[in-house]
Amino acid sequence: QVQLVQSGGGLVQAGGSLRLSCAASGSISSSHVMGWYRQAPGKQREMVAAITNGGTTMYGDSVKGRFTISRDGAKNTVYLQMSGLKPEDTAVYYCNARLGGIMYWGQGTQVTVSS
Repeated sequence: QVQLVQSGGGLVQAGGSLRLSCAASGSISSSHVMGWYRQAPGKQREMVAAITNGGTTMYGDSVKGRFTISRDGAKNTVYLQMSGLKPEDTAVYYCNARLGGIMYWGQGTQVTVSS
């Protein structure tokens, strides 16, 4: 089992920045792909960003150039730095760890961007 504990998030004005953190414990390994998803009210959960242990990153089209994902292997922690936030970024953000077909989720954290 892998446990993911998220921190960060909150309320910010449009154009502002926030950083999310996700600390992994348990059976986490360097082989897990770590990432962030989000789900806005009435919408499906979507991938925001992901990172492999080798540092390869992937981003959803809507956040490219504004969000940055990073990973601290020594701390088993993944971060999401969000800049240039827009009201449409408002959602519950979930940390994710994936290895093969097995996925683990964090508890979710609300990010609200006011206009």
